Amino acid sequence: MKKELLNKKIGVILTDTIYGIVGLALDENVVQRIYKIKNRNPQKPFIVLISSIEDLKSIFKIDIEYFDILKEFWPGKTSVILPCNEFPHLHRGLNSIAFRVPDKKELVDLIKEVGPIVATSVNKEGDEPAKNIDEAKKYFGEEIDFYIDSKECLSEPSILVNIKNKNELEILRGKICLKK
Repeated sequence: MKKELLNKKIGVILTDTIYGIVGLALDENVVQRIYKIKNRNPQKPFIVLISSIEDLKSIFKIDIEYFDILKEFWPGKTSVILPCNEFPHLHRGLNSIAFRVPDKKELVDLIKEVGPIVATSVNKEGDEPAKNIDEAKKYFGEEIDFYIDSKECLSEPSILVNIKNKNELEILRGKICLKK
């Protein structure tokens, strides 16, 4: 899987939540190809999986003024929308990107080796996400370069939170539980 991603391939893997179409986030051509394959609205950014909060500073040049609150969510199944002016192919003109540090060691280790990856549900826009590799292959067949099956259980899609300011969170999807 590492080799395929580094060779700019697009794959389907089980993330820390559901099966996702993944590819190198910093490669604009890879990201554009995923948009095309999914027939996704080009104004809707993908979630970007990162290996640590430090990636926000070092790669995405985001000032971590919300560092304490991010530690409440990460690692975990919560994607957090943060302001980001870098990488317009990711923020799609919104100047913000949803990031997540997964709570799955193998996935974090992969991201450390290949860099940030985009992750989006395995479906065409408007369809139900694939629950297994067979469903993923029915949706996309050979449009996807590789499929990695997993015996792990799926969970719900990630919780999606927008941090409006240090004191206000907007929950866009799911229910949050802060760590104690």
